[in-house]
Order: sequence, then structure tokens, then C-alpha cells
Amino acid sequence: MALQRPSPQQLIDGVLAGERPLLARAITLVESTLPAHQAQASEILTALMPHTGGAHRVGITGVPGVGKSTFVEALGMRLVGQGHKVAVLAVDPSSSRTGGSILGDKTRMEYLSREPAAFIRPSPSAGTLGGVASHTREALLLCEAAGFDVVLVETVGVGQSELAVAQMTDVFLVLMLAGAGDELQGIKRGLMELADAMAVNKADGDNLRPAERAAQTYRSALRALHPGQHGFKPQVRTCSALQDTGIEELWQLLLEHKQHQKTTGAWATRRQSQQQQWMWQMVNEGLRAALRADPKLKQALPELQARVLGGTLAPTRAAEEILERFLSESS
Repeated sequence: MALQRPSPQQLIDGVLAGERPLLARAITLVESTLPAHQAQASEILTALMPHTGGAHRVGITGVPGVGKSTFVEALGMRLVGQGHKVAVLAVDPSSSRTGGSILGDKTRMEYLSREPAAFIRPSPSAGTLGGVASHTREALLLCEAAGFDVVLVETVGVGQSELAVAQMTDVFLVLMLAGAGDELQGIKRGLMELADAMAVNKADGDNLRPAERAAQTYRSALRALHPGQHGFKPQVRTCSALQDTGIEELWQLLLEHKQHQKTTGAWATRRQSQQQQWMWQMVNEGLRAALRADPKLKQALPELQARVLGGTLAPTRAAEEILERFLSESS
């Protein structure tokens, strides 16, 4: 016999009570693309908005092989030990292809997943990076309403997901390796320009001194590439997630960033900007969906696309025609 689906009010009450099964159900609901589910999700998010905004939102990314999951677990375990309630949201733009299972994330964070004060959840892409960003923002708000005071948003891939996560968090931490090779310089530059803080992971054993040298190199690079924001210059630390060294010092750096941002007013400004970005992103996505669903445009699009591909119609003019037809039908 199938379990009865909880009502929106039951989900709202369950999230506010910090009940993790109902929190998980609520996140599943907001991730759904079904119109009926989207209406319920909007109702739930609207009711819970007054209870959001209290968490420290930390974005974490890094180059391949840097040990993000090990680091996130080490940091999460330390924070839980200090009395925090920690939610981990893993953003993977490829999850629509790989499955991105919850089981996979919990296997990678074996100890943290057992903690009553922790909650781990992957964020599926639904085939688009915009979907990743939207669902993760919504999941983040639900976790805040459930009483989690630290939300760690981990990007699994390297690419546009970093920008999406940087635009939804209060601080963006970039994990690096010593001796990663020149082939990653392009990735490094893009990541460093987004970074609020950096850490060279795996600083242990024979890799300790190379990690310290790498940290110094990154400090020099940050001075050239990142002027800092509101007087806070990005700093670089070394750590070993495996040996649990340097994690507390890095967390203190993130707290210093938080205090500085709140003192200067940059904290509120950043969040307001992110809310506005999210609103316009949703407007853009809604318009794109409406355009594609319009029956008359569906008939016209193949011809317009063929003319663009054939070089007989400029893409700019094709776009103008699409908008003109859509707006004339909407008015």
C-alpha cells in the first residue's frame, strides 16, 4: 500500500520542526517539474520565507582530485562537534547523466551522514545548469527554515556550476592542490577570480612543503587577479582534510570574512543582489518556456532556424521576429 503524500501544510510544519524525512520530501517536491507540484512548491516556499536567511551559506569548489568531499565531511564533522546544524547540498550538473544518487553522496561522507545534526542532499540538474541553480537555492532555503545554521554547497563539476554557486552563497571557498600542473591554469584563473578564500588541501606528509610553496604562489596570484571586495582581501591557507589539520583555522577565516561583510554592510548587499539575480533568472527561464510552448511559434521556428543555419537570415533578425510574433499574440 502506497504511503499517503503529505499535504503542503504538513510539509511546512515538518520542515519548521526540523524533521529530516519531511525536509527531504519538500526538496523533492520543489525539484519536480510537474505544474501541480510547482504550485505546491511555491506555496511552501512562500510560507517558509520568513524563516529563512539565518544560515551561513558556504560555497566550496576545487580542481579535480582535490578531495572536496573529504574536506566537506571533515569541516562538517567539526562544525557538528561545535554544536552547529549542518546541511550539505552537492551540485552536480552531470547528475542527469550519472544519476547523482543520494546514496553516492552519503557513501562519500560516511561519518557525517550518520550525524543527527547533519543533512546531505545532491541537487539534480534536470538537464540544465539553470535547473541546478534554481533547485539548489530552493533546497538551501528549505534547509534554513528547518534550522540548519550552516549550509555547505559543494560543486562536483568544474565549469559554470562554480559561478552559479558563488551567486547563491555568502562566501566562496576554492580548494587547490600543490603541483596540479600547467594544464589547469585556465581553470585556476577562473576559480581564483571568484574566490573569497582559498585552501591548498592534502598538506600532509611529503606534500606539506610543496603545499606551503603552492599557497605562497596562490597568494601572489590572488594579489594580481583579485582586488578583494569591501576591503577584504582573499587569503590562502593550507589544510589536510584526511588528517583534519588546518580545518579549524580555515573555518575561522570564513568567520572573519562573515564578520567583515556584516560590519561593512556587504553581507546584506550580496544577498539582495543574489535575490534579484534569482528573480530575473526565473523570469528568463519562464519566458523561454513560454516561447517554446507557443503553438504558432512552434510552427514558425523550424523555418526560422533553417534560414539561420542556411545563412539567409541573421540570428539577430530571427530573434526579433520570434519576439515580435510572441508579443503580438500576447497583447
